[in-house]
Amino acid sequence: MKNLYKLTASEIREKILNKEVKVEELVKETFERIEKVEGKVGSFVHLRKEKALEEARILDEKIAKGEKVGALAGVPVAIKDNMVSKGDITTACSKILGNYEGIYDATVVKKLKEADAIIIGITNMDEFAMGSTTKTSFHHLTKNPWDATRVPGGSSGGAAASIAAQEVYISLGSDTGGSIRQPASFCGVVGMKPTYGRVSRYGLIAFASSLDQIGPMAKSVEDIALTMNVIAGADDYDATVVNCEVPDYTQFLNQDIRGMKIGVPKEYFIDGINPEVRQIMEDAIEKFITLGAEIVEISLPYTKYAVPTYYVIAPAEASSNLARFDGVRYGYRSENIQNINDLYVNSRSEGFGDEVKRRIMIGTYVLSAGFYDAYFKKAQKVRTKIKEDFDKAFENVDVIFTPVSPSTAFRLDDKKTPIELYLEDIFTISANLAGIPGISIPAGKTQGLPVGIQLLGKPFREGDLIKAGSAFEKVRGEWELPELD
Repeated sequence: MKNLYKLTASEIREKILNKEVKVEELVKETFERIEKVEGKVGSFVHLRKEKALEEARILDEKIAKGEKVGALAGVPVAIKDNMVSKGDITTACSKILGNYEGIYDATVVKKLKEADAIIIGITNMDEFAMGSTTKTSFHHLTKNPWDATRVPGGSSGGAAASIAAQEVYISLGSDTGGSIRQPASFCGVVGMKPTYGRVSRYGLIAFASSLDQIGPMAKSVEDIALTMNVIAGADDYDATVVNCEVPDYTQFLNQDIRGMKIGVPKEYFIDGINPEVRQIMEDAIEKFITLGAEIVEISLPYTKYAVPTYYVIAPAEASSNLARFDGVRYGYRSENIQNINDLYVNSRSEGFGDEVKRRIMIGTYVLSAGFYDAYFKKAQKVRTKIKEDFDKAFENVDVIFTPVSPSTAFRLDDKKTPIELYLEDIFTISANLAGIPGISIPAGKTQGLPVGIQLLGKPFREGDLIKAGSAFEKVRGEWELPELD
């Protein structure tokens, strides 16, 4: 059976369980697809071909014997290069981690393996998840499958591109300020950032610990629900995961949303939005109205402070987290060493890229004795105000509708300043500061490039987003991904 890559994760899973497709056959076709298109896209930094084929053969034997298999049995998946996988190279796409090999599985990786998913490879990303283009990776550029002259977004650009190029069916990314949702929008796929504390971060190489969250990217909302059933839930290794009931997210699919109240914040429809992106947003709102949802105008006044607040808190936490990469214990060590000071300074100077060094310097500055109260402490107070904005809004609405990004994917050769790139995250950052869930869903195209809508939900109410997103997909119609032939 050929062209299996065109199916969704849910569809391929059914074919495997019904014994219409052997897992080994599927994995071989997956690597054939990767070999065919990877040169045009560059989604991966490391492939697990021999391991994946061996795992596929073992799973085929289990299925043949009628043994019980997991919820993602045989589904080819990918993980971002900041999630540790035992025996696999994990570098966070940074020179400073060299050829570091994971000595244990991150909790999400362990759960994927327990669900009998087949991990195909490790995807490219911005170095230490710092960026919105995937251009800061130490390895190589990743290109947008819709247009090879455009960025795929970031930092989970490789993860998004691997879905859009139909190389795998599910890809895990991490989202610190929009790093799942923005590339999902740029690449025309579905991406969810769960509530902070819904999915374990154990084994995730930290950028900003109070903001980072692992989440899935896939072709459909149904595939997101299927993956969330696997990766969500409490974990003894991560004290920040909330030990609360995890629903069966697939139960929220194909539900009637008549009467659902959808908030539209006036602060998110600013003058800087591309007019064609704005039109797609307005068309999507009309589709929700036809579904029977009630549109409510709301206000989130502290939104305008989200970007500066984020770019105080995130670099501060990064400065602390990245102190462990010192050239002493593992990873890259400079050869230009005369003394212990050289070891630290030269290893870090040579091992980190420009964007990472920029954020470490900002973070160290705002945490310094003379500026802690003026910057970091004040940013934490504004963060509380941003969260209170959402709490107040959710007293009157069930979900909130916004754009994901003010524009479509920009060109790889665009000479945007760091500040201009930071402002690209204006619509996504607030969800991380508030710790709430968000999802990006393809809504339309302009000039051949995809545009996503963003739905934000109440804490631990990812089901509401799946319910609304699933209903929207039905009225949006079929969504075709690029062939790349």
